[in-house]
Amino acid sequence: MPLTQLDSTTALVVIDLQKGIVAGPTVPHSAAEVIERTGRIARAFRQSGLPVVLVNVSGGAPGRTDTRLGNFSLPPDWTEIVPELKDLADHIVTKQRPGAFHGTALDEYLRQHHITQIVLTGIATTIGVEATARSAFDLGYHVTLVADAISDRVADHHRHSVEHVFPRLGEVTNTDELLKFLEMKR
Repeated sequence: MPLTQLDSTTALVVIDLQKGIVAGPTVPHSAAEVIERTGRIARAFRQSGLPVVLVNVSGGAPGRTDTRLGNFSLPPDWTEIVPELKDLADHIVTKQRPGAFHGTALDEYLRQHHITQIVLTGIATTIGVEATARSAFDLGYHVTLVADAISDRVADHHRHSVEHVFPRLGEVTNTDELLKFLEMKR
């Protein structure tokens, strides 16, 4: 997974690493692994003077779907960013939809900071991460997805996105490769 370039105006965008999302099982990487790798990446971004945007979801988008969460109540702190990351944020975006752009001011924030590339990590690969990657691509950002810092509830779904969808939207890399690029920029 070779990364070819990291723009000098790149932001890390972290999707849904919040208490209510990371509580469930994920594959092929555990939520703890995704959080740990994202934390390493976020600290490297901060050391390089690059912004870190944390995204959480606080509800569902309007409209009907065949899948609903069911009849259970969410704990009051389910939207809180995991403690390992919340102090690393330059900006926090709360969304109501799978993707982090529609219905939020994320694009405005990134453009105000002259961002041309985003690096994505988070959970879930096929929902929040993929929806955000598609929108970022449509908006003209260079997109980089960190395959070992994202995970999903279904292994085959994760694999399909990483192997077939993401290469069409941007570059796919891993944590160590990305950290090497960030080190070279310092």
